Amino acid sequence: MPTLRLPKTLALAALPLAMAAAQAQAQSYEMVIATQIPENMSNNAIYPALVHFKDLVETRTDGDLTVSIFGGGQLGSEVENGSEVQAGGRTLQSTIMSSGAMSSFYGDYQLVTAPFLFSNWRQAWAFFDGPWFADFMKGTIDAADMRYLGTFDDGGGFVAFTNNKRLIKTVEDLDGLNIRTEENPAHVAIMQSLGASATPLPWGELITALETGLADGQFNAPVLNTTFNFDAVTDYTTLTGHVYNSAPWVVSESWFQELPEDYQDAVVTSAREAITMSHGMSGALATASWQESCERFEECYIMPTAERERMADIARPAWQDWIVNDYGMDESLVDDMLTEVARVGDETAEQDIARYGQ
Repeated sequence: MPTLRLPKTLALAALPLAMAAAQAQAQSYEMVIATQIPENMSNNAIYPALVHFKDLVETRTDGDLTVSIFGGGQLGSEVENGSEVQAGGRTLQSTIMSSGAMSSFYGDYQLVTAPFLFSNWRQAWAFFDGPWFADFMKGTIDAADMRYLGTFDDGGGFVAFTNNKRLIKTVEDLDGLNIRTEENPAHVAIMQSLGASATPLPWGELITALETGLADGQFNAPVLNTTFNFDAVTDYTTLTGHVYNSAPWVVSESWFQELPEDYQDAVVTSAREAITMSHGMSGALATASWQESCERFEECYIMPTAERERMADIARPAWQDWIVNDYGMDESLVDDMLTEVARVGDETAEQDIARYGQ
């Protein structure tokens, strides 16, 4: 039987359709990630980690699961992004949120607003990457149809005060200062316990509040204090680490369950590598930003451990009273978390000495 051949013109006309069909078949799944973090490879630790995640996932799925990253708030606010993910991942499959935004979807996340929760980065990373916190975050599935992938440091984690009145060296130096906080009642309770007054304001009003005297100071991670030029409106900065800012990463559970099992594995394992990679970069950026703060602010000060512990003894009971009696958190859950944080810190230190100090 003779071979049937299409005319050359018909064959060429069919080629784009064939290519489009092949491309569609080659990209069966898409994961869109939204974040407020700028699309910059050097001024934050989250965007480079997401780029690494994209490379890993697309390589491990032979390009059948494509990853698109939209930074700088291009796809809306944190809460808007979270709502889209919660809606089933039809247009947006994944997002990274601040602790305040996460708490609006999973109320128990307010636990990590505890003051002076961590003594160092390794304790924080071991806690957030450990089994206790992973089990705790499984609650996001029932609460918001979100699967937890990991926790980034938000701006480097540990925060520093800046203010235009005086250098804060002791808890008494906070007395009478008006400190802008996030619109988070936990932060208000912490500031009031330390003798300061608190003015909750959205981010967009912060600079104006400092310029006009509505607020005397604020606290943020050093990388934010330098990036947003708070030295232009405040003179003094003190690294206290009284709050550890975190940024949980979630993905739509409904969308995740539609993936083939090996693609689910690729998402999870790639996310864990990306989180681990971000830790070191986060610490490096925070350290560099603190050194820059000491060059740009009139005075800088690192609060000694003894004074941090003194402040913690004041702030933590006030926070516990707020989160149990006002917020309604289960007291046993609060105690469990604080016990686990202490255990992780002790275990990390003991392992270091056993492995390298004896």
